[in-house]
Amino acid sequence: MSRKLAVALLVILVIGAGLFALRGRGKDAETVTARTAPLVQTVVVTGRVASETRVVLGATVTGRVRAVRHREGAALAAGELLVQLEDTEQAAAVRQADAQLRTAAARLDSQRRLAGPVAGRQLEQARANAAAAARELQRSEALFKQGFIGAARLDEVRRASEVAASQQQAAQAQADANLEGAELAQAVTRVAEARAALELARSRLSQTRIVAPADGVLLTRLAEPGQIVQPGTRLAEISVNGPVQLVAQVDEKFLARLAPGQAASVAADAFPGRTIGARVRSIAPVVDAQRGSVEVKFALDTPPDWVRNDMTVSIEIETARRERAIAVPAEALRPGPRLLLIEDGRTVARAVRTGIRTLTAVEIVEGLSDGAQVVTDPALAEGVRVRAIPRRARAIGSQGSGAEGVTRAMSN
Repeated sequence: MSRKLAVALLVILVIGAGLFALRGRGKDAETVTARTAPLVQTVVVTGRVASETRVVLGATVTGRVRAVRHREGAALAAGELLVQLEDTEQAAAVRQADAQLRTAAARLDSQRRLAGPVAGRQLEQARANAAAAARELQRSEALFKQGFIGAARLDEVRRASEVAASQQQAAQAQADANLEGAELAQAVTRVAEARAALELARSRLSQTRIVAPADGVLLTRLAEPGQIVQPGTRLAEISVNGPVQLVAQVDEKFLARLAPGQAASVAADAFPGRTIGARVRSIAPVVDAQRGSVEVKFALDTPPDWVRNDMTVSIEIETARRERAIAVPAEALRPGPRLLLIEDGRTVARAVRTGIRTLTAVEIVEGLSDGAQVVTDPALAEGVRVRAIPRRARAIGSQGSGAEGVTRAMSN
């Protein structure tokens, strides 16, 4: 055998041995080792800071703005004047109504003290006059029969008696009216009308003063001196002192994960490194059909001084937590659901039952033991001889943000 032939045979033998060794070793398979660790499911959304009560103050009368007392950010006390409109006409109407009330009250007092007694005395006088006239008529009739007076004199006395009787009837009617309280009731009614007119005038005067309905902060000043305003014109917006809340629109696909009382962590881009604790306070009973989202409100545990109304914040809601969970990368889960494991150098499919999910991880609650080698390559099939290659270290979970919300997992 020549030397060249021997060398060629040696190369062939080396290559064949290498190929046999590679075949016996199997394919490389990227794997992760199942480990028990805490797992947290969260939803991260963008929200805003909002006070529970905001009040927009507006004009209820037509007028000119005379003064605006405060600037934006000013602390206000309940009843404190914010905007003053011109009030000359309204003040004059109050004085006029007050004078009319005093006049009506004086007439009522006079009616109560004088009208009754005067009417009684007038009735007594009328009765006396009527009785005297009746006696005079009787005497005159007797004298007429005896021929001492003529018919003209008798007619004159008869008319005088009739007039006296009519005066008695009028006095009696006047006395009866006072006795029954008709005139007194009219006087009382006039006083009530005058008092109502005064209250109306005062109400119109008060509408020229726009005051803070409660303690709060002036958010927006919407009027300036000299401006003509109409009923309904917005003059100022205030935030009433009270608990600060957060409001966020959460994608409806996360609705099943949300519940009142869930803890949340709040951060603001304007103040990096600072977080606030919060809790889900309420979930709207309806879904916004146009945006496909549901409104969620959060109560802050202890709002810091740097929180401002309408500030944009990132809210991370903890929707589920497992202190001890076996989690695998989401891409390792196969339909079924199943996982591909490595046992005795070969891939083996295993049915599993899953629990909570995040963007990057899935909890396995049944079918996977701690320490198992889980294949993450979706291209590998079952029953293939493989060699486990640990996947490069990476965090199972990653944090994201956005109006629609994302989830994440934490692994320790």
